[in-house]
Amino acid sequence: MQQIITFLLRNKHGLFFLLLVTIGLSLTIQSHRYHKSKFIHAANDITGGVYESANQFNEYFNLKEYNERLLDENARLRKELSNYKISNTQAAPEKQPYNLIPAKVIENSYNKKRNLLLINKGKKHGIEPDMGVITMDGIIGITVNVNENFSTILSVLHPKSRISAQLAKTKHLGSLFWDGKETNTVQLEDISTVSKVQKGDTIVTGNYSIFPEGIHIGTVAKASLQQSKNHYDIDVQLFNDMTNIGYVYVIKNNSKKEIQKLLNQSENE
Repeated sequence: MQQIITFLLRNKHGLFFLLLVTIGLSLTIQSHRYHKSKFIHAANDITGGVYESANQFNEYFNLKEYNERLLDENARLRKELSNYKISNTQAAPEKQPYNLIPAKVIENSYNKKRNLLLINKGKKHGIEPDMGVITMDGIIGITVNVNENFSTILSVLHPKSRISAQLAKTKHLGSLFWDGKETNTVQLEDISTVSKVQKGDTIVTGNYSIFPEGIHIGTVAKASLQQSKNHYDIDVQLFNDMTNIGYVYVIKNNSKKEIQKLLNQSENE
């Protein structure tokens, strides 16, 4: 307390001058409309700037929560769209063919011979092996190893990856694989020469249980006609940038067990 009194006594002239200036400015602002409007405008600018900075600061620290909300919303919308395309009915949610589980990629390899991704969702979130994984731009791969909290994904950039794919315009089916060379290009085989493939044609997922039919994969970059084999050798440029994957959606096929049971019965007959 003594220090405060000493400070006030030592600087009494300066403080008295500031007090007079403040009173003078206050009287000027109150008595002159122009000065008052300018002061209010300046005060609003300062206050707005402070609130904007505080809001940006708050948004930065809540970015994870915002991203998770956005992922959940996107998953819901994609689920509704996919199920509408498949069934074109107002089926009850439990009868809808597919669910989407959003997840964050925490590890992604793309320049190795055998590339995998690691995501932050596992069994307790409903993920199992052999589930398709996509982004808003197209396919990523298929889940392989799953524990309670994490899952690994067999990337489309893996020699063991085999995915049913088709030409969007003709529905001719083939098998998608990776030759181990370029990170943005995969290969498609077994497309019949009848299909008349052209550069720029869109390639999508085929009618198979892991992925819903029609999920984007990429476009034809090159197609070589193999007369002796009666099919095309096709290079497909991926829609996804496999070097920059942040968030994904894991596809849960609600009819998978029923389909697999039927297939097993057919094989045993």
